[in-house]
Parts: sequence; structure tokens; C-alpha cells
Amino acid sequence: MKILHTSDWHIGRNLNGRKRYDEHEAFLNWLAEKISSDGVDALLIAGDVFDNSTPSNKAQELYYRFLGKVAKTPCRHIVVTAGNHDSPSFLDAPKEILRFMDVHVIGAVSDNLEDEVLALKNSAGEVELIVCAIPYLRDRDIRTAEAGESIEDKDRKLVEGICNHYKTVYDIAKHTRDELGEKVPIVAMGHLFTVGGQTSDGVRELYVGSLAHVGADIFPEYIVDYLALGHLHVPQAVGKPGSLIRYSGSPVPLGFGEARHKKSVSLVEFSSTTTPVVTQITIPRFQELARIRGDWDKISDRVNKLKSLESNTWLEIVYEGDEVIGNLRERLDGIIEGTRLEVLKIENKQLLKSVTTRIHDTETLEDLNTYDVFIRCLDAQNVTEDQRVELIRTYKEAVNSLHDDDSNAE
Repeated sequence: MKILHTSDWHIGRNLNGRKRYDEHEAFLNWLAEKISSDGVDALLIAGDVFDNSTPSNKAQELYYRFLGKVAKTPCRHIVVTAGNHDSPSFLDAPKEILRFMDVHVIGAVSDNLEDEVLALKNSAGEVELIVCAIPYLRDRDIRTAEAGESIEDKDRKLVEGICNHYKTVYDIAKHTRDELGEKVPIVAMGHLFTVGGQTSDGVRELYVGSLAHVGADIFPEYIVDYLALGHLHVPQAVGKPGSLIRYSGSPVPLGFGEARHKKSVSLVEFSSTTTPVVTQITIPRFQELARIRGDWDKISDRVNKLKSLESNTWLEIVYEGDEVIGNLRERLDGIIEGTRLEVLKIENKQLLKSVTTRIHDTETLEDLNTYDVFIRCLDAQNVTEDQRVELIRTYKEAVNSLHDDDSNAE
């Protein structure tokens, strides 16, 4: 039996204002084709299908169109669990309809944890796979707040709640297999942060406190044959080398910090005589990203090389040279003009340094308002008094217009 494990699609995610729908559509088309060509029997999507709890119409269209495509392939089962970015109620809403397509959705924690154990059957009506489909566990799902409890008590209860939830679901799955009297594979799904996990700047809103340190020991391998995790965007095994506790990672780079990461999905193959074999299948890059850092010569040299390749890369520029360049954006626009390159983000560390050095010893950046920072910028660039009058007037008009827009929105 072949199982494909993926997670953290984050459909609807923006990158510095740029939509990523084309990339996600290309990935989903590739994935549907891969499922068909590799003869995948079951697809597991371990959370964060969408990037937020109110996905756009376009994001929903991509999701449901993909499910329709896979339903036409030999793939017999699809299991979807919610992540911390998903709305449990939104994912659950069409679950009864999707079940007719052999799509099983677990968006929210159930009052009856037996609902999180799925006994999936083949065409002959025989159970061929047991799935512990555990969604993202929210505070309210696993802990009862008490007056006067300390932060340490809260963190301890959260970890205990997660451990108890997983153990209960695992025990139900084991009992289900024991009743069958056959060695049916048990695969579990989860969406959480385990200790030692490798992160990237594409991951945000992570667990806080000791909840970020849930150990791999809460996943008993003697019960579960493979654990499909979501939440961390870097593909990795948890615990000892060769562990069958895996993060598949995100399918597209969700931030410039992931620009060099190889993205993949996990193909898990079961046989009757051996432990499952896991293969990482590399996902094509549908939109190149690059973070370029250094002085102006290094940055311009790298950009010119990309120009010569007629690249359409999206760029993040981190300027770290000694020379103060106040017109960095204009310089960059000049050298990429007429190309398919796009600069989505600029970080001018030298300009920031020149501004912050003009903060008095008794001040911090938090002590300054936006107008103070603007004046520091003028000082840093040695702007003359006659130029300042017009610049300050224009700046105030821009700020006032933003405040007016906010008032109208309310």
C-alpha cells in the first residue's frame, strides 16, 4: 500500500503583497498527477490547508478542484486534518458531502475521540488502513482554565492535555486493530511543534512556553507504524535517525528564508513483511525566490547574473555595505528594468544603523514616534533645511491620509 504525506499548503498566502495562487495551482496539478502516476492509495494532508480561517474564493476553488481531480484517480482515500491556520468549522462544513468521494475531514476535536480513528476499507470492504486523524489541538480543546493558576501550571496542563489526547486516540486505534485480528497498518496524523524541530522564517505564530517542547516520546512507535506531522515547513524526521515520525514540510517556499530549501512530499510504502519504506519526492520549484545580501557590488553582481539567465526570480535585498545609500530602491529598479526580475523586499541595514545611531543614549527605538524616526532619517542623509520644509509637509500629508483612510474604514 502506498501513502502520500503532505502538509502546510497555506493556500492564499501572500509574500510581501504578492499572491501565490499560480504556485499553489501548479503544485496541486503536479501532486494530482504524481498520485495518479505513482499509484498512491491514500493521501494524508496534515493541516494548514489554507493560510487563514477565512480563505478567499480562489483559495477554496483550488482546494475543491484538487479534491475532484484526485477522486478520479485510483487513490482510494484522502484524509484532511486541520492546522492552526485553518478554521475547524470551515473545513468540517462539507465533510458529509466529501465523504461520498472518500475524503475524510477532521477539522475539530470531537467529544467522542473514536471519531478521530478512521478504519479505511478497500474495494472488497476489508479494512486496509487505520488512521489516527488528530487535528491541531487548541488550548480550549485540552485544558480547563482555573482561577489563580500560574504560567507554569498552564504550560504543564497544555503538555499533559496533548499527551493524553494522543494516547487515548492511539489506544482506540490499537483496540480497533486487535478486534480485526490482522496486522493492519496504523498511521497517525498530527499538527504540532516537537522538541528539536528545525524551523524557518516561513513559520509564524508558533507555540509559546513549554508547549513548544512536546517530546517525541508522546508518539509510541510500537502502536503507530508511521506518524505524518504538519506545522514545521522543513522536511525532517523527529528523534532518532530513520525515525518514522516525519514532517513533510511545506510544498512551496513560504518566505525568503526557505528560498534554498528543497521541498518534498513523503511517499510511504507498506508491505506485509517489512517496516514501511519512506521516500522523499522532490517538488519542482514553481517560482524562484532569492535572498541577496552584501554590499552594493555583491548585490549588483548577483542581480546581473540572474539577468543574464533571463530569470523571473523574486528577490529580497539585504544591503549590508558601509556606504550609506539613500536611493537603494531606485538603483535596484534601474538594474532590473526590462527584465522579469522583481524586488519584493528591501532591507537597508546601513540606513537603519545610521538612523539608530542618532538616537540618544537614554532613548530606544520604541521611545520614538514615526515623525521622530522620519526626522532622524533626514538627519542621517544630511538633508538641507530648504529641502526639509517640502519633505516634512509631504510626509505629514501622507500620514494624515492614512489616518483618514482608517477612519473611513471604521
